[in-house]
Amino acid sequence: MTIETATARPPAIGLGALFLKFLRFGIQAFGGPVAQSAMVREALVERERWIDRGRFNRLLAVLQVLPGPEAHELCVHLGMVARGRLGGLLAGLGFMLPGFVLMLFAGWAYTAFIAGHVALGSALLGVQVAVLAIIARAVVRIGEHVLEDRWLWAVAGVCLAATLAGVPFTILLAAGGAAYALAARPLWVAGVVALAIGAALFTASLPTPPMAITTTTGAVTTAALFIAGLKGGLLTFGGAYTAIPYVRADTVGRGWLSDATFLDGIALAGVLPAPLVIFATFVGYVAGGLSGAVAITLGMFLPAFAFSLIFFERLEAIVERPALHRLLAGVAAAVVGIIAATLVQIGAATVARVSLLPVAATLFVVTLAVVWRVKGVWVAPAVLAVAGVAGWAAGV
Repeated sequence: MTIETATARPPAIGLGALFLKFLRFGIQAFGGPVAQSAMVREALVERERWIDRGRFNRLLAVLQVLPGPEAHELCVHLGMVARGRLGGLLAGLGFMLPGFVLMLFAGWAYTAFIAGHVALGSALLGVQVAVLAIIARAVVRIGEHVLEDRWLWAVAGVCLAATLAGVPFTILLAAGGAAYALAARPLWVAGVVALAIGAALFTASLPTPPMAITTTTGAVTTAALFIAGLKGGLLTFGGAYTAIPYVRADTVGRGWLSDATFLDGIALAGVLPAPLVIFATFVGYVAGGLSGAVAITLGMFLPAFAFSLIFFERLEAIVERPALHRLLAGVAAAVVGIIAATLVQIGAATVARVSLLPVAATLFVVTLAVVWRVKGVWVAPAVLAVAGVAGWAAGV
């Protein structure tokens, strides 16, 4: 099935050519979702007129309120515009393939040559401190777009505190979404908030150490890694950084890798041409080898394919419902609180490994200032490289 637009349409293109076009986009996909979407817009809207500008803007707005890496979902959608569902599948695969292959190689190199290398310990710790600053900036950036009124701020604040107290994120997402969806009905909101607080107090009374996820041990399974990726793919509201808490809980929380290694994966994802959620491939490889990397990546990207491939014709109609808007906004606010709490938890684990706290604090503040004020696709790779050198030189 080929789907066309009213005022613009893609040229006739074979499936092989379509795959190669989006493969080239994937090779050039540096700089995060904004830069990636802008690249696709320049090529397919401004130059080749696959769809008109208004349609593209509406499409991007729809994808931004759905979970999943929006640039990848955009490619799937535009592939469908050109050649139907098979075209969408090939476009999505082409866009993600370069990052997947590069991250597989990075995971192999890390486990073979870098992990456990004493001489590189300080350099890696410097990079991890810089990653914390980048995540902090991302939390603020997400919050600026999501926390639009006092109710949403309240949802985020409660979820931050409850996450640190050990409340499962599934409870918080449901409570946050319901609370904001029912914000016009104070009695309902009071009930939902009371339930959330009750769950928080009950969970906090259990013998779970605060400021940390519960760590269990067990054999690594491909199915568990797939589920970890699927959770991240389904719950990435507001940007790829929001997948971090869920993937961390199901991998670091099971004792399959350390927080330090987890942060190294995020750092590598930030400098590769791919959606940032490709960090899951690294996590899967370190925890479970090649099969683990494939499983967690399939889980992470499956929702991004499914939303466009299955609900292509209904996406705009669904997200136009005001009640759903409020529910999604509440969930997004809950996610802001959860990821902020995760930043605190990972930060505490990082501080525990630092031998020169003033140096690490200075590195964090300088990195945060740079990423706060300077924009460009080169910023993340540059600050991570400088942080690594600084960490090695100072012996952090």
